[in-house]
Amino acid sequence: MPSFDIVCEIDMQEMDNAVNQVKKEISTRYDFKHSKASIELVDGVVKLTGDDVNNLNTVCEILRVKMVRRKLEAKSLEYGDIENATGDSKRQILTIQQGVDKELAKKVVKLIKQEKMKVQAAIQGEQVRVTGKKRDDLQAAMTLVRGMDADRPLHFTNFRD
Repeated sequence: MPSFDIVCEIDMQEMDNAVNQVKKEISTRYDFKHSKASIELVDGVVKLTGDDVNNLNTVCEILRVKMVRRKLEAKSLEYGDIENATGDSKRQILTIQQGVDKELAKKVVKLIKQEKMKVQAAIQGEQVRVTGKKRDDLQAAMTLVRGMDADRPLHFTNFRD
């Protein structure tokens, strides 16, 4: 029986490359000269540090641009609050969202059931498995899920015929 999985995954190697590109740009840009601006990626968390809020926002915008160029979705970042760091500097934590959480999985399953499609959706850990008898039904389910407003990017993997 044909099936596919709905997941939310970010390629961490590409994310690491994007962060390294941001570091390189910060070190060469004139507006960051004599600035405490920095960025680092540790265990799925991006830590931004800057002199002020505008400095943080600029680093964050550079990160978004680098992510888009590497085909990573900026929607997968969850922005933390801007807090005071040592001295006059500011700090912000960006969490990379991995996996489909239970609420979003329930919304996906509910949406598929509401449309009364000829497919079944089941939550399996941090992914949703969709099965059906025909490939066309699965492709219709993919189109439906793509049109859904989700708080994180959803990808389709493990398509089996």
